Amino acid sequence: MNDDGIDPEAWAQARHRAEILSKLSKHLGDAEVRDALNALGVSRATLFRWLKRFRQDDRTSTLLPRRRGPNAGMQPLDPVVLTIVEQHFRKLYATRRRPTLTRFQQEVAADCQLQGLQPPSIRRLGRWLKMKDQADLMRRREGAGKSEAVFLATPGGLEAAAPLEILQIDHTKVDVTVVDPVTRLPIGRPTLTLAVDVNTRMVMGFYLSLEAPSLAAVALCLTHAVTDKTAWLTSRGIVAEWPAHGIPGTINVDNGAEFHARAFERACGEHRIDLSYRPPGTPRFGGHIERLIGTMMGAVHLIPGSHFSNIDERGDFDPEAEAVMTLRDLERYLAIEIIGSYHARIHKALDLPPAAAWQARIGDVTVRVPSDPRRFLIDFLPFEQRTLQRDGLHLFHIRYWSDELRWLMGRDRQRLTVKFDPRDLSCVFVATGQGYLEARPADRTRPPIGLWEHRAAVRALREKGREAVDEELIFSTILAQRSLVDEATRLTKAMRRDVARRAHLAPDRIIDVTPEVVPNKDERPLQLPYFAVEEWDDD
Repeated sequence: MNDDGIDPEAWAQARHRAEILSKLSKHLGDAEVRDALNALGVSRATLFRWLKRFRQDDRTSTLLPRRRGPNAGMQPLDPVVLTIVEQHFRKLYATRRRPTLTRFQQEVAADCQLQGLQPPSIRRLGRWLKMKDQADLMRRREGAGKSEAVFLATPGGLEAAAPLEILQIDHTKVDVTVVDPVTRLPIGRPTLTLAVDVNTRMVMGFYLSLEAPSLAAVALCLTHAVTDKTAWLTSRGIVAEWPAHGIPGTINVDNGAEFHARAFERACGEHRIDLSYRPPGTPRFGGHIERLIGTMMGAVHLIPGSHFSNIDERGDFDPEAEAVMTLRDLERYLAIEIIGSYHARIHKALDLPPAAAWQARIGDVTVRVPSDPRRFLIDFLPFEQRTLQRDGLHLFHIRYWSDELRWLMGRDRQRLTVKFDPRDLSCVFVATGQGYLEARPADRTRPPIGLWEHRAAVRALREKGREAVDEELIFSTILAQRSLVDEATRLTKAMRRDVARRAHLAPDRIIDVTPEVVPNKDERPLQLPYFAVEEWDDD
């Protein structure tokens, strides 16, 4: 026996078989088959079995002689018992219920005893299970993602040849609680939407909000990514450079509902952006954005109010009792972390900082930028189709009007595309061939409301048995609900959160790509220092 456990005589036989089979043509003739049979001294069936095996895997070892009979220590189960075992394997063991081996053996034994059969022992069932395809078993019990993470080889990865070739976008719940800027009481964990350039690992943009992941968050993050950020940084008192901007060639995303929305797909087509979806249950295809999210969460774990990455790390620490940062503070903190730290440190996959990679490579790329950032944002907002009535457009039980709409009254009763910002329904955008017309509630006394408030009001009216819901009822309900929330703001976090969600509503500003800053005497312009270069790895 050789060091590799193969008998020298068996290896010589395999080499002899491989030498003969390798010389056989693709389309065998009778004479060629006879010569091969004589040279190998086997039957015709054995010859073709070996040939099939060898052509599927042309290694010599596939032709090693195989020992006859069953595997040592494992006698075949009785056919009737085997039927019972396989039935319980399919319906019980190989399911997401994931019973123990003991429970599996008990179920098999119970059925065997009912039929007067000798049940297999637990050790024998264990050996039988080891002969099954373990990757397939894990896929059935724990899902495709876990199975592939353990058993599937994942060579290579998503690569981009140049900056702005591929952009990845994803959301995450930030591991830190923020507080209300007035009461300083906790209002919950915000959602962060991030965009990263695959080629240079530059963070292209981000958006932070108290809302769940949505198309509006994607639209605002993407608009931040493609536009120049000088004014954005200035408005936040940050003196630094963030050169990354431009419309990407491809956006790579997961299978979230917001990324499959008609508005998102249509807007990508409008701006000549290809969409690439990651296969379901395969998070490894989003590795760049996932690692960036991990890096950002590692940074926020240093903030008072952090939830850390798991319960063990948190211990008996109370994040809400320690929380001190407002949503705006956290936004500024993340911007500083991205520009002054992440972009400035050497990235192991690049062997240079992302900012240096961008500067060195962007000169060879034609950077496309939106001619109108506001219109670019509106293009990515969700939309509904409505027919223009004689009294205006009706959307979400609200009647909208604009003097410009009268020019469309004489046309056929065509359905118009109406874009809206779910954060603020005090203005909608009607698509025309030349751009968008702004339409506001016909009753200008209506306060700005968010879509989440509208839905809560309609739900409350339905629960009270009001089948017919009109505009007056909705707004009176919302005002009543706001009054209750304002009175109880200090009582519950959920109500404080509602107040914070509508803090940005203003009748004179609906969509502003670079909003004005609310003066804050404690917020001074920040000149980022030079950071020492250190090697790190988030790849």
